[in-house]
Amino acid sequence: MGGKAILLVVLGFSIIFLIMEFNINSASTRTVENMTNYYINTNAHYAALSGANVAANSIFLNPNWSAGFNNIPFAGGSYSVYVEVLDTFKNIRRITALGKFRGKVDTVQVTLQPSKFSKFSYYSANEGENIWWTTGDTVWGPLHTQDIMNIDGHPVFMGKVTTKEGLNLNGYWTGKGKKKKFITSANPEFNGGFEQGIDLPMPSEGVSDLLSYASEDGAVFSGKDTVYLTFVNDSLKYKFHFNEKPTTVLTKNFTHNGVIFAQNAVLKIKGTVSGQITIGVSGSNGKGNVFIDDDIVYKNDPSKNLNSTDILGIVSENNVFVSDNAANNNGINIHATIFAQKGGFGAENYATRPKSGSINLLGGISQFVRLPVGTFSYSYGIISGFNKNYRYDNRMLFSSPPNFPNTGSFEIVSWYE
Repeated sequence: MGGKAILLVVLGFSIIFLIMEFNINSASTRTVENMTNYYINTNAHYAALSGANVAANSIFLNPNWSAGFNNIPFAGGSYSVYVEVLDTFKNIRRITALGKFRGKVDTVQVTLQPSKFSKFSYYSANEGENIWWTTGDTVWGPLHTQDIMNIDGHPVFMGKVTTKEGLNLNGYWTGKGKKKKFITSANPEFNGGFEQGIDLPMPSEGVSDLLSYASEDGAVFSGKDTVYLTFVNDSLKYKFHFNEKPTTVLTKNFTHNGVIFAQNAVLKIKGTVSGQITIGVSGSNGKGNVFIDDDIVYKNDPSKNLNSTDILGIVSENNVFVSDNAANNNGINIHATIFAQKGGFGAENYATRPKSGSINLLGGISQFVRLPVGTFSYSYGIISGFNKNYRYDNRMLFSSPPNFPNTGSFEIVSWYE
């Protein structure tokens, strides 16, 4: 190979190495730039996340908080938070958190709404006297009690269970000293998890708040001792005496926000519900009670039609009873989420009425005190009243009846980063 050829080869390799060195340097520069940008972007995002979390906690501690924050220092950067009340009546709020770091701004938006008691399959402030969860009891959906849960046998809980006071497992102690041990027959199954020490008291203003909503844009009955409501799909029949002719109205024209309230009265209900309705009653000295006189069900059963939008809330200042009458002696179907502020859900004359089949409930129960629906013996089963066949309405995890009582805290509806 001649000298010129060797020179060309050397020049060629030199050019290749120069190009490779340029590319390597360029890649190194881009890598440093990418790492720097990633560091800046990540810190701006973390600042925004921190602002959103601090603001959410502030709202959880004080439902009326909306002050926000301005340029709060955070890890070399800062965050600012703005709170908008999107719906004053429903107290729906949106948090906008801006995180800043070295000129980069990142945004996190969180929308919150009040948490409703309708989300519970079962809630009680007081578990009642000598009432046990036992073999054969199955609860679907979230459950909470402020009391001690008495458990024997093998009850099954499909959703998360929370209590304030913990569990009382049926059993006995045997042995002495170091050999002393507890023998129990209780073997509860918590498929959704169990947590103790959760304090969620029953609110004292749930019924009065519902009256305010009914007065705002719903319907209020006042000055009547008893109000009879019969739902007939899109219509509602109401009367004030058993033998009188009812007045019939279109439900959507009768109550614009879906709330119907009987003030200082007894409320008797039945029928087929179409749409979203909450009915409530207040009163004392025998009033403030709801009596379910016959089946009250949805026009579109959500257990059969997943697209059903029919929802019913039943709210009482005192109790919600299954009436002791001929219509209910062969069982009753109830599609509703129930809230009893000072009392509970039970069967009228539970100890003296005949064996009456099953209460087939699709919905949930929130009550101050757990009430019985019948009597039974281990040898003969049901002696009087009802068996329980309670099924959770899964839609209540994400929706609720109109203006249903809330827990006093908030739930996150959306979190956008």
